Amino acid sequence: MPTTDNTVSSSTANDKEQLVEMTFWDHLDAMRSVLLRAAIVVTVLSVGFFTVMPDLFDRVILAPCRGDFVLYRLFNSITRLSEWLPDFSTDDFHVELINIQLASQFFIHISTSFWLALVFSCPIILYLLWGFISPALYSTERRSVQAAFVAGNLMFFLGVAVGYFIVFPVTLRFLAEYQVSASVPNQISLDSYMDNFLMMIFVMGLVFELPLLAWLLGKLGLVTRDMFRNYRRHAIVVLLVLAALITPTGAPFTLMVVFLPLYLLWEIGAMVVPSR
Repeated sequence: MPTTDNTVSSSTANDKEQLVEMTFWDHLDAMRSVLLRAAIVVTVLSVGFFTVMPDLFDRVILAPCRGDFVLYRLFNSITRLSEWLPDFSTDDFHVELINIQLASQFFIHISTSFWLALVFSCPIILYLLWGFISPALYSTERRSVQAAFVAGNLMFFLGVAVGYFIVFPVTLRFLAEYQVSASVPNQISLDSYMDNFLMMIFVMGLVFELPLLAWLLGKLGLVTRDMFRNYRRHAIVVLLVLAALITPTGAPFTLMVVFLPLYLLWEIGAMVVPSR
């Protein structure tokens, strides 16, 4: 035991020595280097996405506008299994987008390239930030923060995938076909489509960070597993309302498709909160 205490004390002392080795100006130079490298990464990826954007628009971004999108075909095959399920035909579904402003397509080309570059450069930027802050952490803190960075990246991209493959297509399918009157046809602008596309996908990426947030709040002692157990019924009601707002079709099938991932996040958050 004394040997272990001496080892921990020595490690802590070495960490503290590393903290005082760099001056304020050294830290400032290091941060400037990190920001410069991050800017270069984002710029290079933006140019790359800008180059392939026309093909990316046709194959990926506008894919939910067509009836052969993977989710629509999956729903169609599932609803055909039973006559009790609502019909989800994909034959006639197609969303035509229009452009009503002269420079919209050009600016959307640029802005979409930038936002996609920012999202896909997140792991690299976080790695650069990790290299900057890791010397200021103790060895035990480094392991926890490193695991949080990895988990945060994985959960964010999983949320982006759920937003793209499930949440946005279901919402688009409902809103594109909804009419307050048959005499008022829907004409969806490119700006409106892209605003909703980017917002829903990025919001779902942030929502999937909730387990990481729960873990962090648990580390700080602000939430406990008992709180998750006590408020589970309240959470189910809130998540059902949230899923209904995201997918206002009223169909139980599509409602559960959105509700289940959200509820799964709640249960994962309850599991990762440190027990006390």
